Amino acid sequence: MNKIILEKWVEEALVENNGAASVLEVAKIIWNNHEEDLKASGNLFYTWQYNYRWAATNLRNKGILKPANESPNGIWELNIIKSDNFEYLK
Repeated sequence: MNKIILEKWVEEALVENNGAASVLEVAKIIWNNHEEDLKASGNLFYTWQYNYRWAATNLRNKGILKPANESPNGIWELNIIKSDNFEYLK
């Protein structure tokens, strides 16, 4: 497992939470959905809470997350909602 998977998990957590969540809510969702993966991830287990924040920055740079100045303080919001069959702008 590598850090890139965290981008997918952040995006999935936000989709699960209707497109927006606090940093803490995202961490809880990732932990609830991927606890076993994280425990088996070696050194990433000790750094994932730092690294998922960088993953969010990468998603922001890709335009998947809204810019920080367009979201409430401490809230991450998707620009794009994806599903199995389509994607649309939020």
